[in-house]
Amino acid sequence: MKNGALGVAAVALVSMLVLVVVPSQAHHAILGKFDDNNPMTLEGIVTRVDWRNPHVHVFMNIQDGARQANWAVEIESPIDLIDSGWRRESLQPGDAITVDGWVARDGSRQLWGNSIVLTGTGRQVLNVTPRELYEPLAPRPVPRWPNGQARLGKQPNGVDGYWAMASETVLVEDGVNVDFSSDGILSNIADARRVAPFQPWALELFEARQERFLQDDPMFLNCKPPGGPRQFQLPYGVEFIEDRAAERIFLLVGSGNRNFRILYLDGRDHVGQVGGDDDNPLYYGRSVGEWEDDTLVLDTRGFNEDFWMSNGGLPHTNQLRMTERFSRPDFDTLIYEVTIDDPGAYTRPWTASWELHWVEGELPSHFCQENRP
Repeated sequence: MKNGALGVAAVALVSMLVLVVVPSQAHHAILGKFDDNNPMTLEGIVTRVDWRNPHVHVFMNIQDGARQANWAVEIESPIDLIDSGWRRESLQPGDAITVDGWVARDGSRQLWGNSIVLTGTGRQVLNVTPRELYEPLAPRPVPRWPNGQARLGKQPNGVDGYWAMASETVLVEDGVNVDFSSDGILSNIADARRVAPFQPWALELFEARQERFLQDDPMFLNCKPPGGPRQFQLPYGVEFIEDRAAERIFLLVGSGNRNFRILYLDGRDHVGQVGGDDDNPLYYGRSVGEWEDDTLVLDTRGFNEDFWMSNGGLPHTNQLRMTERFSRPDFDTLIYEVTIDDPGAYTRPWTASWELHWVEGELPSHFCQENRP
């Protein structure tokens, strides 16, 4: 398509864009809390809208015989709702609504909202659309420093931007083909042993997490940071702030409560306590590295065990060591490759890789506020 129907003249206009629709990516598997095999429709009156992360809740009274019952309808995060045209004022207390969704697995009066319409008019007020990625019709050149090295962040006086829209949202060994949902649930639990070279205990734990629909995810339960490779597969992306004078890079994590990593490129050794200090974060490890031509290579270690390193719940231990490689083959593409070396959880080192895409604008700020009823 790029080289045929568009024609030579169109290809030459690198500023022209093509629209690609990217599937919605949840922060966690909503099936851990809600049963997609148990749909329900509710009609009632809005009593309150809790406009907070990680998910907005719409509270509504419904008539239950002679009494009224208050239900909580959980929907997407404020960031995703705003992207789809929602605002705090889209629903107000007193509005009559009809909600279609999935019932909570624990039997509580909670519903995952797939559709919300105003009962009186039938107007759809909940319509979250997939995020849109605009790719150039032809590759744009890699921005570079004066010494010719590739930049990972924005150009001086250029438009703000960050890396997101990951081509893979689950962690699986390169060359292995298994079917996952975008938030990490296996279509067939029998495929679990193929995902990575597990130690027996790690496979059992991974299968148990999958069988529970990932409802034990500490990012979901306790707002734990997305350590390990997970930070590069979440919807709100990452941003590189390159401090060449101090030989370091600040890596800002859009899905992690304004968390950040410091990537040291000054030749220092791995120092700091495994328990964590200012130089050695508990959840993101300690990263030291160097440039190999146009590829940034990081040796990252010093992790704790309090987080999930993938959307699907792959286990790890405090022996985890990651070799991370970042390369920018063109302006709009970042290739991320990670080698997992954790003899406590896996029988051998293994590698996974995927792409992220350049998104113009400011890195979203997502704050997990534990506002689940």
